[in-house]
Amino acid sequence: MSSLFDPAPGEEGAPVAEPGAPLAVRMRPRSLDEVVGQQHLLGDRAPLRRLVESDEPMSLVLYGPPGTGKTTLAHVISLATKRQFVQLSALDAGVKEVRAVISSAKRELTYAGRRTVLFIDEVHRFSKTQQDSLLSAVEDRIVSLIAATTENPFFSVVGPLLSRSLVLALQPLTDDDVRSVLHRALASERGLGGTLTLSAEAEDHLVRVAGGDARKALTALESGAGAARAVGAAEIDLATLETAVAQAAVRYDRQGDMHYDVASALIKSIRGSDVDAALHYLARMVTAGEDPRFIARRLVISASEDIGMADPTALLTAVAAADAVAFIGMPEGHFALAQAVVHLATAPKSNAVTTAIGESMADVRAGLGGPIPPGLRDAHYAGAKKLGHGKTYVYPHAHPDGVVPQQYPPDALVGKDYYRPTARGTEGPIAARLGRLREIVRRQLREHRSEERARSGPGRGA
Repeated sequence: MSSLFDPAPGEEGAPVAEPGAPLAVRMRPRSLDEVVGQQHLLGDRAPLRRLVESDEPMSLVLYGPPGTGKTTLAHVISLATKRQFVQLSALDAGVKEVRAVISSAKRELTYAGRRTVLFIDEVHRFSKTQQDSLLSAVEDRIVSLIAATTENPFFSVVGPLLSRSLVLALQPLTDDDVRSVLHRALASERGLGGTLTLSAEAEDHLVRVAGGDARKALTALESGAGAARAVGAAEIDLATLETAVAQAAVRYDRQGDMHYDVASALIKSIRGSDVDAALHYLARMVTAGEDPRFIARRLVISASEDIGMADPTALLTAVAAADAVAFIGMPEGHFALAQAVVHLATAPKSNAVTTAIGESMADVRAGLGGPIPPGLRDAHYAGAKKLGHGKTYVYPHAHPDGVVPQQYPPDALVGKDYYRPTARGTEGPIAARLGRLREIVRRQLREHRSEERARSGPGRGA
């Protein structure tokens, strides 16, 4: 997916990076087969591979986090199709620069019969006017546009440009992908050429630091290699790497017991209302590169499992934090996660909702169901009235109090209390109201059912 490949000396058209270029640049792939990851785009029958191998005119919008290979794919596509490659950055290019590239591309196509790939990085930073200046050249296929963005293109790229382009979403590298990037960089002549080794602990730390970003992994590796060479070491160990990248290693295995131990400690600290301990465990997870979506999911669960109706707004905060993480990503997403942790840890606690659904499901599994009362059954289809559906139903909104005595559960569960609110937080008032509601619904239920039997005549069961 991002940058990684075995050496391919002599490949036609492949530029050779300067020896002094950054490691991430030197290790940039030269063909689609050398790209790591993104198999949903680059597999044998995947759309990007088909477009490149058929050498069709195309315009693409590459959307994904940093370090997932957007720039790399643009270069590789240019090499694979033997097209002229021009790169602009939306940070320092305007309409004037775009028009100059288009004019040059017209001349190249007219006199040399060669098409141009125009790669625009950070395209979301282009204004609407700047993006509109590309439309005619893209539509007439004077240039094959490859636009890269870390933001959702359906919000940041104008509709006419999107409609003329294929939008491809890139995914972060997996840990195994990052390890593969590191191993090849260590061995490749374009990389470290086998002059240094990397300890297992240092490799694990690099993978954590990278967070699915190949460029970040290679930059950190290069820094560690420089530090090791400075002291004459043949191995990049954890201490050397920590010094080089200035980020302490966190003892945390995202695939092992520690992953679950820290997550468990976070939730139990929230449940125990220790906000400081909860923030500590959140910091450990964030610093170690834990998937923020995993953290957000755990907080959403905790909001209902451990707080529930004692503070109904806790669930709103947790869900909002999950949405915020998905919207803005990391590292800034950790602010929303921290806000949710503080809210949940300091909120009044109740597991009444958890107990209620647990007992209810246990009864269902035990077979305590039975027929739904006829008055509650669907009465909107033809023939329902003949079956007696809805006949005895009393519409609560027709009563001044909005509550009427009526049987709602099956016979086997009449009078069963599942939800037993505590006196904590907002559950205190709920408990008082719930008692009155149950009294109204159930107090006259037996009398109401006796009257129904009397009206139905002898012989009808309860």
